[in-house]
Amino acid sequence: MKDVKFVLMDIEGTTTSVSFVYEVLFPYFQKNIHLLAKLKNVKQVKLAFDQVREIVLKEEGKEGLSVDEIIGYLLQWSKEDRKVIPLKTVQGILWETAYKTSEIKGHVFEDVPSRLMDWKNNGIRMGVFSSGSIDAQRLLFGYSETGDLNKYFSFNFDTNTGSKRESETYQKIASKINLEPQSILFLSDIVEELEAAHQIGFQTIQLVRETTVANWPNTVTDFLEINLE
Repeated sequence: MKDVKFVLMDIEGTTTSVSFVYEVLFPYFQKNIHLLAKLKNVKQVKLAFDQVREIVLKEEGKEGLSVDEIIGYLLQWSKEDRKVIPLKTVQGILWETAYKTSEIKGHVFEDVPSRLMDWKNNGIRMGVFSSGSIDAQRLLFGYSETGDLNKYFSFNFDTNTGSKRESETYQKIASKINLEPQSILFLSDIVEELEAAHQIGFQTIQLVRETTVANWPNTVTDFLEINLE
């Protein structure tokens, strides 16, 4: 990797175990999803509920959903791991309580914190791009097993910016960061995401952790293998 000024990284399968998401975060949300009924008048929840109504109307032509019906759709989408904005919003809201009460600690691979510190000390800026909401990202890193890691990140992006598998999204990110794509390194375990970033000039590396299959020209098994000098 040459002339990298910014490292953009995925979370699930890259900085964080996939099993943490599926065995800790998702079950907690599904177990406590009923609490959303009490939060229906909270601004973020109300907006998310309205977005659910819009999606269901578009997909099924069904109108006038009750709160219980909306929660039912959110539960179904959670089990399907649908990448839809209202689901990501309410997941973040419920996870916040779990993090703040220490019921959940954010998992990061042990090679990640030291590398983040090295890059920051060498003047390299960093950011996160995940399908999880920005709030959920900041909770995971803010309440990680090794302490608050948000201090290392100057930008957070979620799917409000665009799909992770469309090159246009990465052009938007480069513009927001105010850097040429060639000076940005994107780290992910998903080939389709790497391909989208590569198409507009990002440097790319695939993280091959756990059950990920190496199928990209540049691969590493952990952050310590990444040399930016």
